[in-house]
Amino acid sequence: MGRPGHIRKGRLSYADDFVALTRSLQEIPSLIMVADFAVAILPFVLIGFAAQLVDGALGMAFGVISSTLLIGFGVPPAAASAGVHLAECVTTGLSGLGHALHRNIDWGLFRRLVLPGLIGGAAGAYLLSSLDASTVKPFVLAYLLIVGIVLLVRALCYPPTPKRPRFVAPIGFAGGFLDAAGGGGWGPVVTSNLLIQGTSPRTTIGTVNSAEFFLTVTISVTFILSLGMAAFTTATLGLILGGALAAPLGPVAARHLPARLLLILAGAVIIGTSAYGIWRAFG
Repeated sequence: MGRPGHIRKGRLSYADDFVALTRSLQEIPSLIMVADFAVAILPFVLIGFAAQLVDGALGMAFGVISSTLLIGFGVPPAAASAGVHLAECVTTGLSGLGHALHRNIDWGLFRRLVLPGLIGGAAGAYLLSSLDASTVKPFVLAYLLIVGIVLLVRALCYPPTPKRPRFVAPIGFAGGFLDAAGGGGWGPVVTSNLLIQGTSPRTTIGTVNSAEFFLTVTISVTFILSLGMAAFTTATLGLILGGALAAPLGPVAARHLPARLLLILAGAVIIGTSAYGIWRAFG
């Protein structure tokens, strides 16, 4: 027959095991919630990763790719646009830092581009309530389609020879205005119109990507003031996480890929996104 102390210790051991088991069972709902959240956010992480990989390497298409896929997943267009701009505050900041570290930025071009872009973005956001940008967008897309074809032909038929661009401020203003009023357009409008003037693909992509950070912050503040934190959803968080993971890769690709290949890829992306936008506008 064992001593009473042993019996008490045995009972305490069983009691401790029971308490531990109870706590484990109580944690199961929390684990299920975490698993459900992971499943819900994963598609948006993948969308953010893919969109930022293209945008960081070619200076365009994060908004087009993200918005299109978010709407396809059932996110309302206004919420999709707000979420994409909020996510771009993070992705463009990280991408711009990467481009700076890899010396992909033409700081003279950057200074000529940022202020007109901010003015255009502020004007677009201010006029958004009274201007129907959807009526103008098909014409802009048709113009970009032609620009994409010209870039593709130039890349395939003529060797790239970097030149100093003559028209920067009007392009920055137009890109900022269309991005705010039309829900996207900074990258395709600005990158394509600088490249068609003969600028270096590497520094153009890096400069446009970096300048976009200041534009997206301006537009996002407007969205937050009008929509509140309702603009920050699971989709937004997923885009931020995926974009942050891909942000370091784009600047590396822009620095090391040949200029002709960058022009070909940029032309192909512009043609594809513009053609899709025209089809959606008239389809």
